[in-house]
Amino acid sequence: MSIANPTLDDIWKLFQETDKRWQETDKRWQETDKRWQETDKRFQQMREETEKQDKKLTEKIEKVSTDLGRLGNRLGEFIEEMVYPAAVRLFQERGIDIHEVYRNVSAKRNGEGIEIDLLVVNNNDVVAIECKSNLSIDDVNDHLARLEKIKRLLPAQATKNVMGAVTGMLIPDNVAQYAYKKGLFIIGQTGEQLVIRNDEKFKAKIW
Repeated sequence: MSIANPTLDDIWKLFQETDKRWQETDKRWQETDKRWQETDKRFQQMREETEKQDKKLTEKIEKVSTDLGRLGNRLGEFIEEMVYPAAVRLFQERGIDIHEVYRNVSAKRNGEGIEIDLLVVNNNDVVAIECKSNLSIDDVNDHLARLEKIKRLLPAQATKNVMGAVTGMLIPDNVAQYAYKKGLFIIGQTGEQLVIRNDEKFKAKIW
């Protein structure tokens, strides 16, 4: 074909070749689009599968968290069961003659409320004990706030010296030190028996 002076036949052939290329290009685009659609479908299936797996994982995590919470409560109750019979001895060893021990004391007055695991009392003193499976600084702070309310919410104890104690199956050193500085007794296990860990220099805070 002469480019300078194309004939009608040359133009027709060029048109046919161009049309053929466009058809081939269009076919490739259709194939590419089909592959993209297949890929998008696979991605959508993967996303749906991932969402299902995430949902199952979330449900498992929630179940484990619930189970751990129940276990923590049961361990806290176990600690309480251990401290209850030992409370009189523990505080008598510290010069506090205990007359009565109460479990699960709760009170509500004027929109405020408190719950105390163990309350040990005599004519002059009250010791509120918080029992946890794994004692934390937050638990200590919660108990300090609880101690502030005792005289207000338990009028029968209003004229007594209110003190606090914390105990746990696990008591990290930093938590024990924090509770000590805040004036709380720390009850822990040594060997087969419970003891008050505070040294002889310790002076309990009186509320």
